[in-house]
Amino acid sequence: MLSIIICSRTKSISNDLVNNINQTIGIEHELVVIDNSNNEYSIFEAYNIGLTQSKNQLICFLHDDIHFITQNWGKIVVEIFQKNKDIGLIGIAGAKSKTKMPSAWWDCANEDLYMNIYQHLRDGRKEHWYKGFTNNALEDVVAIDGVFMAARKDNSIIFNTKLSGFHNYDLNFSFEYLKNRYRVVVTKEILLEHLSIGILNESWYKSTLQIHELYRNFLPLNKSNYDSSKKYEFINGARFLDHLLKLKLKKQAFYLWIKLFKIKPASKFQFKFFKSLFQ
Repeated sequence: MLSIIICSRTKSISNDLVNNINQTIGIEHELVVIDNSNNEYSIFEAYNIGLTQSKNQLICFLHDDIHFITQNWGKIVVEIFQKNKDIGLIGIAGAKSKTKMPSAWWDCANEDLYMNIYQHLRDGRKEHWYKGFTNNALEDVVAIDGVFMAARKDNSIIFNTKLSGFHNYDLNFSFEYLKNRYRVVVTKEILLEHLSIGILNESWYKSTLQIHELYRNFLPLNKSNYDSSKKYEFINGARFLDHLLKLKLKKQAFYLWIKLFKIKPASKFQFKFFKSLFQ
């Protein structure tokens, strides 16, 4: 009834994860594991292989370093899709707005963030990140996090293999479902632990530039009640540009600055940028 797709960094996923899925999912399912221990595939290619191999119309992409806490979470996924034929994609963390300027999905007003997850930190601590949810168990968003993505299979929607590496596949999938007029939602009813935390390295910044260029005519997106779009366009652009300079990606920084200048030409940031550019 539900196909679980995992891109594994080792030849097989851990027995702990297999047992955890079997003990908590609560429904019939198949497990499709893509062996990517030799980095043969990008995450986009690996997940497309999983889509091809999966037998069910409902699919769920999972990281290989999670642990489910919620019992019968598979039943919850199926029930959401059955009751809402317009929903195409379900996550457990996401945002109601996404700027045209390159940024992570969580770079938005705090009021636009929705999540329910136990996140392990680099110092060994674990935090319960719970944001946004009040009365509703489901909230419409424009982007979800890739740690958990449940989808209604649509043969016209696949991961874009023009994109490479292991970042921003979640933005890719979120935007494709929205383009095809599906709702993208997050639920507070499924809780899991994520045993690692991502790193925003040079490959992430290059990937983020790439995906924002690909969707330049689709962004920005906003399902928020808060009109903070212009504010965060500049904030996100300036923050991203600063990191490009720190990574010595000056050509990319210059082209981003041109876009940023059009938003807010009269700013102290412009002088700061030119000073940094020629250092």
